[in-house]
Amino acid sequence: MEVRELGAADAEEYWRLRLEALMLSPEAFATSYEEAVKRKNPIEQVKENFSVNGSHTFGAFLDGVLVGIVTLVQESHKKMSHKANIFAMYVTSRRRGKGTGKALMEAAIQKAKDMKEIEKVNLTVVSSNERAKRLYSSLGFVSYGTETRALQVGGVFYNEDHMELFLK
Repeated sequence: MEVRELGAADAEEYWRLRLEALMLSPEAFATSYEEAVKRKNPIEQVKENFSVNGSHTFGAFLDGVLVGIVTLVQESHKKMSHKANIFAMYVTSRRRGKGTGKALMEAAIQKAKDMKEIEKVNLTVVSSNERAKRLYSSLGFVSYGTETRALQVGGVFYNEDHMELFLK
């Protein structure tokens, strides 16, 4: 398995996996599948997102196929630039439990460590996603609160746990 930062050439494959994530795990993302497929020029938007300063998207490849993604984004406001956030973490079902998510998170955490300003990394995770919470905890993240009814999917509400990792 190879984990690396994604670039413009990866945009189509990223978009395919992103749509899979939104369709199969709707409770894990703020964006809905329906909203995503209505976007104009989504591949071009992805390419632009890959070039935004302070934003880093990593992909895990198995035999040349993208099987997992995660994005690290540094806060843009000066007073908050010591923080970064993890977004859009997803591993395709056939690769779960095989170290793919851990490898992606380690790449994102290492990138945050390499960015001199970053002292803390935050993420949110659906409270009922015990597997993801165990992964994040094993990497040093600790929970600092829960937002009740954070997301609503098909009339069902989901709580989200807020987690943080201090790098310094």
